[in-house]
Order: sequence, then structure tokens, then C-alpha cells
Amino acid sequence: MKQHTTNYINTFIEVAEDCPVMQAEVPPQKGDKLSVANMQYNMLHEHPYRYTSDEVIFQCYAFKNELTNDGWDDAREQFFSRGQACLRASPLAKRYGFGIHHNEAGKVALYGRETKEYQHFCADKQIQKVKAMRSKRA
Repeated sequence: MKQHTTNYINTFIEVAEDCPVMQAEVPPQKGDKLSVANMQYNMLHEHPYRYTSDEVIFQCYAFKNELTNDGWDDAREQFFSRGQACLRASPLAKRYGFGIHHNEAGKVALYGRETKEYQHFCADKQIQKVKAMRSKRA
């Protein structure tokens, strides 16, 4: 079975053109349930460059669907047998003002659009840059 991936190498996902904030914001939690934005933020803020995009996306899926660790291998293989939306579709880059850097090993970290690091990645000609997906059609 063919396996798809959402991983990038040496790439920076810039904030979406229609992102409504000028400074990165922590996604607010509504009630007891964590949103995808909350889960992704918690993983990447607490552990920069620890996870790949595939790991972040699958762990959010597993948490939302209450999968146990016992079934993760089969579930992950099934999950990535179809193409999945990458972190360009993440609410962190679309709505909350975070750029997402993928290093040479494909591990990811967050950078607020107001930071010097964000500006550095945008200006760095050695890394590929892609924009996060727009929330609204042009």
C-alpha cells in the first residue's frame, strides 16, 4: 500500500496572506476539549524540533479518535495510505500567526510572525518557502 507524507525538508511555512493577526496568539481552549490548533500548539511549543509533520498530524488524529497506542501502527499505515492535509492547512499558520519551520531532518518548530527568527527564515535564500493556505477564497 502506497504511503503518503506531509513532511517537508528545509522548508518554512509562512503565515497565510489572510491571517487576521499581526502577532502570534496562543489558540484559546474552549471548554474541556482540545482543538486541533491546541494540540498542535502544545506539541510544537513544548517540544520544538522533536516531531515531524506526519507525527504531529497523526497524533492529533489519534487523540481526536481516541486510538490506543496498541493500534497505532496499523492505524497510521491506514491513515497515510491516503493523502492528508499538511501543516500548510494548520490553523496555527492560517489563523494564529505562526510560521512553521521544517529543518534538514524534517522536524518542525513554531515561530511567531513578529519574531526575528520568523523574519530570518523569510529572508533566508537557502530554505524553501511556502505560504499557509488562505482561509477565504480570493
